[in-house]
Amino acid sequence: MTLDAAEITRDLIRFDTINPPGNERPALEWIAALLAPAGFEIAWQPMGAGRANLIARLPATQAVRAPLVLSGHIDTVPLGNAPWSVAPHGAEVHDGRIWGRGASDMKSGVAACIAAALEMAARPDRAADLRLILSAGEETGCDGVLALARDADLLGACGAMIVAEPTDNRPLLGHKGALWLHLHHRGVTAHGSMPERGRNAIFPAMDSVAALRDLDFGVPAHPVMGPVTLNLGTLHAGLNINSVPDLATLGVDIRTTPELSNADACAAVIAAVGGAVGDGVEVETLTDMAAVFTPADDPWLARARAMAGDITGIDIDGGLEVAHYFTDASVLKAAFGHPPTLIMGPGPMALAHQTDEHVEIAAIHACTRAFAAIAAEYLS
Repeated sequence: MTLDAAEITRDLIRFDTINPPGNERPALEWIAALLAPAGFEIAWQPMGAGRANLIARLPATQAVRAPLVLSGHIDTVPLGNAPWSVAPHGAEVHDGRIWGRGASDMKSGVAACIAAALEMAARPDRAADLRLILSAGEETGCDGVLALARDADLLGACGAMIVAEPTDNRPLLGHKGALWLHLHHRGVTAHGSMPERGRNAIFPAMDSVAALRDLDFGVPAHPVMGPVTLNLGTLHAGLNINSVPDLATLGVDIRTTPELSNADACAAVIAAVGGAVGDGVEVETLTDMAAVFTPADDPWLARARAMAGDITGIDIDGGLEVAHYFTDASVLKAAFGHPPTLIMGPGPMALAHQTDEHVEIAAIHACTRAFAAIAAEYLS
């Protein structure tokens, strides 16, 4: 069966999967109705009312290697406050582009996975399973794949993986990890006219800021990803100006590389803050996503990147690249035992989460051809 990936993209955009609340299951049931008649075995992992992960398996005719996994999420972020010039779920076509929420991130990538997978179903011989993992809840912290990783039987195996996030069709080697922390500093409240009767939580928070401003994690910069970074993104304290605040919470965003685990990054923050203000700071982990990286000389990844470059016209010799965001691969790669992983999709990176999000139809078709070629060689 051959279906046009651009039309699949339009159909998926017409499903409102804004997260929260998500409501991904109707879109995934529509996808399952495409895959099942082509020979895919469909499995579901419920995620609450109207929500689920879809795991579709195209069995090998004679398996000689572990499965190839194509992965993507079906939820999208909210529309934002800026007005759209098109209907956000209208999937309109203008100037060779499809417009709507999810066009870039990442319903076009999911559509390319589906269309390529359906092409593989027509092959008479397949030397490995082909599996599609289409998840819910990625935009709120990879909730879907975190649940999937806890079910080993449903998760299954993987020999190589493509995650079809928006990359402008550039074949990327991975992405940094993300560790988001809240540092809670406690004090004692008092009337603002008598601050000596309280203990102002802002002051130790400022000491933490000073300790973290130039924190050296003690690891070299990654040759492709660059250095580990730390950003202080939020500081919340006080309820009114005439009271001594008894709580000050500092929001910390650390982007890690393979040289520094998230656990070690957290330990470095705790040590730095502890040295500045003592052990009274409470550390709350909000997001803990590992860095993802496959060396460019991995045989499967090198071949996949070469095919992707040939088909899309992207110059892969201009330098090795990684994504700036994190993806479901942070969870899946570790859960699968670290198979080689390619991050690639037709969506423009700059338009993810943006008003008037759109994607070029030609890019969707090129990505589909690349995925089909990579899959065909893997299954041969």
